[in-house]
Amino acid sequence: MKRQVSEREYIYIYMNDSDHFILSSGIEFHEFMAGIPIQIHNILLLKHRFEESHFNMHTFLEYADKELIDKLLAEDVYGYGDFCWIDFTNEENVNLLNGQEIAELLYLGHMKSHLHIPFYGKLNNQFAYLAGDDGHFNKVYYRHWDHFFSMLGSTIAGKVNNQKEKSLFPIRKKKMVHPIPKEILMPFIDHMKEGMVISIENMLKNRSVIEIPVWIIGDLIDMDQMYDEYEQLNESRKPDGKIVFDRKTEKWEAYIPSKI
Repeated sequence: MKRQVSEREYIYIYMNDSDHFILSSGIEFHEFMAGIPIQIHNILLLKHRFEESHFNMHTFLEYADKELIDKLLAEDVYGYGDFCWIDFTNEENVNLLNGQEIAELLYLGHMKSHLHIPFYGKLNNQFAYLAGDDGHFNKVYYRHWDHFFSMLGSTIAGKVNNQKEKSLFPIRKKKMVHPIPKEILMPFIDHMKEGMVISIENMLKNRSVIEIPVWIIGDLIDMDQMYDEYEQLNESRKPDGKIVFDRKTEKWEAYIPSKI
């Protein structure tokens, strides 16, 4: 059963290293955009329901510039169903795309899969973002893995900060955790290649630490099946690793039993 946006306190990650994409559940468009370390100025919309977009006559595709992207971030893109786009530098270069390249982009948006790994010199794109019910099923191609790890570290921290925390001192201002450095997340690459879940809702919080459990769950494409299996993990077996924040030193650490 698909969970509503406000209920997503988990992140599923499957990394396909050779084809440079991540399958995920639990990461939404606004979290992705807030977490990547570069600014996107234009996106070519391959599948969407955004009503305020511009139209490119060469490709017969709609697009959004920086001003419209800001409006798009306020949209309920989860309600669009399919939401697929690829970034580009300027429209002049979009007009240089040939028929084969346009056909590949149409296939990419329709099938959420590539004929050729979707990084185009003419577009100078860094990403290809393919979602079906945004936040439930997302497939994102990353030209540079550093961008993914920055986004993931930001998103996990954001979910931790947004979770309600009981306090004996309700007047005291809640102290926010900072984004997780990529060096802390990179040791989990082998887990990601198998398919792993990061569970915010099952994390342990006390005055000293925040411990976020991580489980290997498998390379699943059916996110409903993934979530059914995820719900049973906390009771069925111990975590395969933890991401830990020391509240005294304000530092993140990675704990992976097989690597300790």
